[in-house]
Amino acid sequence: MINNEKYKRLIKYLKKLDKVVLAFSGGVDSTFLLKAAKEALGNDVKAVTILSPYIPRWEVEEAKELVKELDVEYEVIQVPIIDEIKNNPEDRCYLCKTAIFSMIKEKAEIEGYNYVIDGTNFDDTSDYRPGMVALKELEIKSPLLECELTKNEIRSLSKELNLSTWDKPAYACLLTRIPYGHELKEENFRKIEEAEKYMMSIGFRAVRVRCHNDLARIEVNRKDRKRLFDEKILDDISARLKEIGFKYISMDMEGYRVGSFNETMKK
Repeated sequence: MINNEKYKRLIKYLKKLDKVVLAFSGGVDSTFLLKAAKEALGNDVKAVTILSPYIPRWEVEEAKELVKELDVEYEVIQVPIIDEIKNNPEDRCYLCKTAIFSMIKEKAEIEGYNYVIDGTNFDDTSDYRPGMVALKELEIKSPLLECELTKNEIRSLSKELNLSTWDKPAYACLLTRIPYGHELKEENFRKIEEAEKYMMSIGFRAVRVRCHNDLARIEVNRKDRKRLFDEKILDDISARLKEIGFKYISMDMEGYRVGSFNETMKK
């Protein structure tokens, strides 16, 4: 076992839960937590991934491969865009988390699992995350948060555990690419997914394509902004995103930052 006090605390915490279902996205946090849960609980852990129009298909496929590597029982649950969030309200995350985790919790109870756990980490308390209220109300356990593991610590420990996700860029569901108050449309999610997949394929690992109807607003890591000033790259991006379905292509001058649409919320 890794000789790290927080990791030891995490393993001890997980053992007390006895039998769990993990909401698994395939990201840095949930992959690390799944690895730890497998070590702590053996076969008494199950991973569940949500398949929805606002979850990139490539991310679900990556999650499937990671679960195979970790040799854990696994299930994909298909979830439509629920009526409560179809117009993307500001409490969208709360409503979505409530619906999804209620489904997972019901399944866990039917199958004899004691708890549902998720990959919320200690740093997540610093951002606007109404979904965390839903998790608390549903009594979902967040072991990484409880054991005060930060993102940097999780990445470092993931590297020690030889997890391929240790340096994977942070990713969020595609709902975060649509302005609050705008109708959620499956065709927009497909455009966003294809656009971001293209941007990643040309070397922009941390990228968001925010969708304003026919306009794409591209956010890349601040240190990568200079690369976008190359005329050929600009022309290639514009051509590809127009092929995907956007009419207008723009770059956000400030670069990528978490939850940029939260800046538009009323204080």
